[in-house]
Amino acid sequence: MASIACIPSAPAPGDAAELRARARGALLGLAVGDALGAPAENMKPSEIRARWGRITGYVAEHPAGTDDTEYAIFSGLLLARHGSALTPAHVEAAWHEWIADRDEGPFRGAGFSERGTLENLRRGLAAPISAQHRHAWSDGLAMRAAPFGVYAPGRPAEAARLVAIDGSVSHDGEGIYGGQAVAAGVAAAMAGAQPIAVVAAALAVVPDDSWTARCLRRAVAVAHRGERAVRSAVVIGGYPWTDLAPEAVALAFGAYAAADGDFEQSVLTAVNMGRDADTTAAVAGALAGATRGVSAIPQAWTTPIGPVRGRCLPAMAGYHVLDVADLLTPWAAAHGKEPGPTDFVLAGDGTEAPA
Repeated sequence: MASIACIPSAPAPGDAAELRARARGALLGLAVGDALGAPAENMKPSEIRARWGRITGYVAEHPAGTDDTEYAIFSGLLLARHGSALTPAHVEAAWHEWIADRDEGPFRGAGFSERGTLENLRRGLAAPISAQHRHAWSDGLAMRAAPFGVYAPGRPAEAARLVAIDGSVSHDGEGIYGGQAVAAGVAAAMAGAQPIAVVAAALAVVPDDSWTARCLRRAVAVAHRGERAVRSAVVIGGYPWTDLAPEAVALAFGAYAAADGDFEQSVLTAVNMGRDADTTAAVAGALAGATRGVSAIPQAWTTPIGPVRGRCLPAMAGYHVLDVADLLTPWAAAHGKEPGPTDFVLAGDGTEAPA
């Protein structure tokens, strides 16, 4: 495994355009992966093949992101508000302001970890006690971790520190490690690291003997043999839930490594492995999008991605992942950008166009 020392430092301020392209690639890649993977969630590869053959594009009539995209926007806006000064108190306050203290609304697709956290917050419990529920090791932090890597390009340790603060309200143990691995990997990719160094960055921020690290190493070791080998190396066959963080994160990194960072193949490999396919494809999409930039995402996949509908988090309705990407890069400061509802829509080539 390559040393983390191989990871380039963050691009210079003059490279703001490149940073923006990678940031947009990471978060748009997350949303695209989420939408591609949603129909295959909780399915086995054999079930996917029986229904669609091999998934090579959108199979839903109206493709859209799930709670993965909406929670990533939530965390991105929180990070844009507080930056490196983020504290558990800030995170807890945002959960109350934007989720827990509002009318719940549809809350469609929310994971067990999020529901457990909301129940605890509404009972008056504070972090880290709010994370003491039965699903604290879910992939619910990993699915919203990419913005922290976007915010800290070339600084995997800082990305991991910040995402752990975010996760302190909702996750514990391996749930935190999964989020840290994703945030660190995206941070490395944002600075131009190659896939082997991206994986090294992820492994460097989690305990070497953790379940997350063991799964990651197994997935990457067999990635050259393809998705069946990756799946066999990490899937917990007898476990009834598919959102276990060590498994989902390892599948995502395995898909990314198997594709050597290619965007289309990273995401499609994750989708066709099934299990928690929206999350694994979202994470693989974030890693590959940060590695290759927004131009690597096929236009046919970007076109349906618009502002989120707030189906899970009503407070996030109207925000676009590209707004969040811009807020977390130097481009935001240069253009006086402030957190707020989307004021542009995605054009077919991944650039902005007036709303």
